[in-house]
Amino acid sequence: MTHGVSYTCPNCLRTLKSRGGLTQHRNSAHREQTPAPEGEDDDTFENYYHPHLTARPCDANGIFLAEYVGPPPPDGQDPAAWAPFSDRAEFDFANFHFTEAQSSEKDINMTAFIIENYIVNVMKYGATAPWKDAREMYAAIDTIRDGQAPWRTYTLRYSGPLPPGQPPKWMMRTYELCTRNTRLLLHNQLSTTVFRQHVNLVPYRQFNHASKRVYSNLMSGDWAWKQADEIAEDPQTHGSAFVPVVASSDKTTVSVGTGHQEFHPVYISPGVLTGTARRAHGNGVLPAAFLPIPKSIKKHRARPAYQKFVRQMYHACMARVFQPLKAAMTIPEIVQCPDHHFRRVVYGLGPYIADYPEQVWLATVVQGWCPKCDAEPDDLDKKGARLRTQTTTEFLITQFDLGILWDDFGIRADVAPFTMHFPRADIHELLSSDLLHQVIKGTFKDHLVSWVNDYLHVMHGEKRALEIIQDIDRRISAVCEFPGLRRFPDGWDFHQWTGDDSKALMKVYLAAVAGYLPSDMIRCLTAFMDTCYLVRRNSISADDLDTIRSTIDRFHHYRNIFIDTGVRVDLSLPRQHSLVHYIRSIRLFGSPNGLCSSITESKHIKAVKEPWRRSSRFNALPQMLRSISRLEKLAAAAVSFRARGMLIGTTSSYTAMVLDGCQPQMVAAAVVNADDDDNDEVNHDPKCLTSVELGRTPARGYPKELDALAAHIEQPQFPVLFRHFLHEELYGPVDDIALDDCPVFVFHSAIAHFYAPSDLCGAGGMYSERIRANPNWHGYARHDTVFIDVGGPAMAGLVIGCVLLFFSFPYLGKDYRCALIHWFVPVGDAVDPDTGMWVVEPELQRREPSLAIVPMQSIARGAHLIGVYGTRVLPEDFHFSDTLDAFNRFFVNPYADHHMYEFLK
Repeated sequence: MTHGVSYTCPNCLRTLKSRGGLTQHRNSAHREQTPAPEGEDDDTFENYYHPHLTARPCDANGIFLAEYVGPPPPDGQDPAAWAPFSDRAEFDFANFHFTEAQSSEKDINMTAFIIENYIVNVMKYGATAPWKDAREMYAAIDTIRDGQAPWRTYTLRYSGPLPPGQPPKWMMRTYELCTRNTRLLLHNQLSTTVFRQHVNLVPYRQFNHASKRVYSNLMSGDWAWKQADEIAEDPQTHGSAFVPVVASSDKTTVSVGTGHQEFHPVYISPGVLTGTARRAHGNGVLPAAFLPIPKSIKKHRARPAYQKFVRQMYHACMARVFQPLKAAMTIPEIVQCPDHHFRRVVYGLGPYIADYPEQVWLATVVQGWCPKCDAEPDDLDKKGARLRTQTTTEFLITQFDLGILWDDFGIRADVAPFTMHFPRADIHELLSSDLLHQVIKGTFKDHLVSWVNDYLHVMHGEKRALEIIQDIDRRISAVCEFPGLRRFPDGWDFHQWTGDDSKALMKVYLAAVAGYLPSDMIRCLTAFMDTCYLVRRNSISADDLDTIRSTIDRFHHYRNIFIDTGVRVDLSLPRQHSLVHYIRSIRLFGSPNGLCSSITESKHIKAVKEPWRRSSRFNALPQMLRSISRLEKLAAAAVSFRARGMLIGTTSSYTAMVLDGCQPQMVAAAVVNADDDDNDEVNHDPKCLTSVELGRTPARGYPKELDALAAHIEQPQFPVLFRHFLHEELYGPVDDIALDDCPVFVFHSAIAHFYAPSDLCGAGGMYSERIRANPNWHGYARHDTVFIDVGGPAMAGLVIGCVLLFFSFPYLGKDYRCALIHWFVPVGDAVDPDTGMWVVEPELQRREPSLAIVPMQSIARGAHLIGVYGTRVLPEDFHFSDTLDAFNRFFVNPYADHHMYEFLK
């Protein structure tokens, strides 16, 4: 057997074991894409950059470079230098066991023991294992130079007057703040070369082809431009780069059963990153601190002294976390950027991502009041509310006593927000809109879904309401499969909700409740869903803002149905009220999609939950901090080694290459981080039109002769349709076509590629989905539906087709790739007035399905259909694979994913 042979993909550097594996990988992951038309290229946007904070490159001493002078060379390390590891094998061993396998200390010790014994008994005398045990490996990881940002612990305690007698325990306890130097952390993030194409170092204003303003990344918003104007008042800052610091904090529980294992991490991210880069995997978002969580008995928690202390400690900790950045918020410092250039950088506190309870603490307002405006809690959406500002709050504190401030203005004057200690920072302005917790989990799951159930109980009584809710559950579980769509096999009635659960339910809920709810209630849900999908776009134009305002107004109008039906007595809820501030927030900070708490929610897994699981559970936090540091060091080392061409191929193939005298070569930055995102659906290719291609391998077991195939798939019309298709393609007589010259190859799937930056995707914005036409997919037939471009008047010229067969055939030297489809045609020329969704029905000719063969080029992408249930009750044993055959009409679901929404709406 030949050892040390591997094949490396030139596009993403992934290593394959065989030449066939490399071919299959390139065909599936790096297909050729149809180039974007000129009208959709980024060049159609016009950008205006800030005239003074221009991010001019400089040298390491801060002296500006002449134009076109390149960045300094890399740090001069020997490309073969593996320090602190001795070679590739040591690094791969440590990276695999600590990062990927998350091996326990016991497992690492056993593996090291086995390797050492193997070397002693088999290999040359004198050879040694990489490490004797896990501690030696941990020590090597700790000495990695890349990604260093050590943790430091500060102790805090109550320093106020003690009451007579025995003081409560919370006054005597010592609390710990674990934090890192945020300045050093930002240096590590800004110097990461994988962000080279995904940073905006200069504030800019973007306009589309219609000269309408476009808001996307943070640096495209009005806030960044205004901050740059203030900074530029000092001429010494001209030519610098403004780097806002995006922060987020949120308590998370790691032990669901007991609920007592809580942590309160604070994350930071450079605001110059694009929204897609911030959402992708990597070090764009890193934990900067773990805040203390005071505990006390219930009667003490209600006392003003305790509440004042815990809030003052919270803001003191936050001030300490960001203190290392304060000096460089007015005087530029020299920082190396992702393109290796040095620049003079001015920091600033940027948008803060938090759920409503944490916003109350941050803004030092009374619970129930809005942290961004002075609207009264009993009527939060009343017109005429004024925006809060730190300056106004300070003025009011000098004019009124604590009781008036509390009752009339919703201000807690016993604590000052931490932002008062930093220049140009106003916490009321910096609180960003939070899609996940306030809108998706809060407004949708906690409010609207619960209110719908309450309505059913009010209108139908307990017994009938439960029957309807159970049927709604069956409807949800009956939806057709679709890529990325979570299945609810038992409906949605479960207890441990996550953000992903709420987002998955949103995709199918509207069609499931239609038929059981009054028109205005359905329209309320539709308006809310439209708002959510509009604000989650990566790029929002001025026209989109007008549409968002309209959908919010519609939502506010139709939600009164819940008062009219006796479900609610009022609608003044802080999380719903946050929608009022979305338009202003988009203008200030760009798309909310790049500043959503879902980013930090997913970060909890790597930064909190997994480090906790690998700890001993006793005094876990110090162990977790060590794990976090080691994981970041290994990740940073991997980026450095990959950039120097040292992670090409497998461990054995690389070692063989070095032994043969070959030296690793520097790798382009574009592919250094090519496999950081572990989502198989992600495609890092450039923006392009939709492209749908058949799989590379034909399915087995099918006849290649036309008539035999027609009999095999039980479609007697297939040969006639086949001749008709070729006739249209060749414009020749049907009878002249020699079908014996057309062997047919069947495929069970096709892959669609399209640009979908608002969905879960890599920084490149490309997304892939698989469309299936398989007679036996996990035990049942699966025939997906697709959009076919026919240029008609309805549904933007699209018609739905159910794919019965994917196939290809050669004829006269040309390879034809086609699909046999059953037409589903629109019902009417407009969407359903309540749901806002198109309705389609299967087309019949003489009571037989209307079939056709279409070329693959006419397929735009997959479609998702949900049955129009009406008041029909589904059988308990109904299976989702029967949906397309069981209903006469279907909703075309625009909420299946965000690309679908933009595609249809």
